[in-house]
Amino acid sequence: MLALRNLSFTLEGKKLFDDASALIPEGHKVGFVGRNGSGKTTLFRLIRGELALDSGEIEVPKRARIGGVAQEAPASRVSLIDTVLAADEERAALMAEAEIATDAHRIGEIHARLADIDAHSAEARAASILAGLGFDAAAQARTCAEFSGGWRMRVALAAVLFARPDVLLLDEPTNYLDLEGAIWLESFLAKYPHTVLVISHDRDLLNRSVGAILHLDRQKLTLYQGPYDIFEDTRRARLEQQISEKRKQDAARAHMQSFVDRFRAKASKARQAQSRIKALERMKPIAAVVEDSVTGFNFPTPEELSPPIIRLEDVTVGYDGRPVLSHLDLRIDQDDRIALLGQNGQGKSTFVKLLADRLAPMKGRKLASSKLRVGYFAQHQVDELELGATPLQHLQVRRPEENPGKLRARLASGGVGADIATTEVGRLSGGQKSRLALLLATLDAPHLIILDEPTNHLDIESRDALVEGLTEYGGAVMLVSHDPYLVELVAERLWLVKDGRIRPFDDDMDAYRRLLLSERSGGGGAAPKREERPKARALPRSEVAPLRAEVSRCEARVAKLEGMRDEIDGRLANPLLYARGDQDAIEALQKKRAEVESGLERAEALWMAALERLEAAGVA
Repeated sequence: MLALRNLSFTLEGKKLFDDASALIPEGHKVGFVGRNGSGKTTLFRLIRGELALDSGEIEVPKRARIGGVAQEAPASRVSLIDTVLAADEERAALMAEAEIATDAHRIGEIHARLADIDAHSAEARAASILAGLGFDAAAQARTCAEFSGGWRMRVALAAVLFARPDVLLLDEPTNYLDLEGAIWLESFLAKYPHTVLVISHDRDLLNRSVGAILHLDRQKLTLYQGPYDIFEDTRRARLEQQISEKRKQDAARAHMQSFVDRFRAKASKARQAQSRIKALERMKPIAAVVEDSVTGFNFPTPEELSPPIIRLEDVTVGYDGRPVLSHLDLRIDQDDRIALLGQNGQGKSTFVKLLADRLAPMKGRKLASSKLRVGYFAQHQVDELELGATPLQHLQVRRPEENPGKLRARLASGGVGADIATTEVGRLSGGQKSRLALLLATLDAPHLIILDEPTNHLDIESRDALVEGLTEYGGAVMLVSHDPYLVELVAERLWLVKDGRIRPFDDDMDAYRRLLLSERSGGGGAAPKREERPKARALPRSEVAPLRAEVSRCEARVAKLEGMRDEIDGRLANPLLYARGDQDAIEALQKKRAEVESGLERAEALWMAALERLEAAGVA
């Protein structure tokens, strides 16, 4: 169990935790959410021992290995596959010792331990993880030095996933993944065998990969059972309950205070008035519910142009005479909302650069309205902001003729408030920088906004605000995002970039998810396949029957435990449980769920073993 008890911590004069507590059972997968700047990453540093608490205690299971992605993999001459393999330090040390050991007894111990940790499958597991994160077999053999920082972040993520720490801490892992990698990671984390605590603003990951949500709000920690959607519903119900109870209490206090004010001076009513004064003193005030508001995104509305605003006729585009995309016959109208799907390296960035006039066609014709304005937001633009300049100064460069008051109003409309308008960009949060970059990209009221990973530094509430802003926007949107939730809410058309072509994808995101998982489960040619074994001789029916019966018993046991888990989840998701404030009952249910989850894992392992025995009998 990961126990956080009565944590208090102040960083640079800002109180981040104040007597905050939470208990995370062993093996649980927990999403960690809260507003930008609330202290989520700081908690990870406290758990790793990089910072010292003001007071409180963090208890980690004895001998538990804590792992996370602190920085990108170094730009070394070591291949990707060897970099990932080296992350399992015990295996690497045993393999090195096996090369030089001479004592027969020690050699036996080494090989026994290598067998215990499943070392023989290490290369296949490492290759599979790298493939899931977007590295094919050829890329895995290349050196880390050949890849950019973003790709080396993926290598570092692959390394920590391969090492399988007992407590896995991930801080926004999908920020440097494409949509395909994010979908793969969801599936991987859902099956991860140990404790996971993941900071994320990706709703799909929080709904598909975790079973609980740890919420950091106003320096306190609260653990909610269930995925993100259940957390949202439960929290909303609790807030509504608190609002209702406060109204009732305020009315009761007002009634008693009125009696006291009227009759305190009357001798005949003095005793009753005094009784009500004591009751008011004993009545513990219910805190007012204060929800932080999120500033919206207000994109300027462009004038309407005649359709289409862009037309491509048999266009080929690429670099240095080498085509990346060809035979593009596409049309974009001002009311289009289009999302580009496709793996990294297929040409999505090349295509949006073509639309933004940053690349010219090598062949064919690109026709665009003479009045067309294109706003282009790419994630790297956030990093290219002038760190020593303020948001106001960034805007003064673009609008030197406008007075400071009007510039401040423009900043405010884009969510860059007066409190940070004169703060150096280098001191702003990632979300604040993203808002500034979006404001600069849309300053000229573009007819087409190209958004390449716009949500990497935005919290969930800001992502919702971005969806609302794009819904109100009067121009076309071309979206590239690893966030399926954003794609589903914004895009009305999907285009698939694959094999040098762009074609409409006439299904929804769920179908695309299934397609990707199906392709990846097939290996994609990245992970080595096991050698096929000859089929075993079929056993007589008398010997097969007990195997089938064992499979049926195991399946029934799994189904029963799943039902118990679902029943407990239902009780934990009931807002009335929290309204009663019975912490003992909540903790008892959480403990029971952890026990059921542990039993379910064992039952599933027995079921799989029974299925393998039946398969080995040649009749599965």
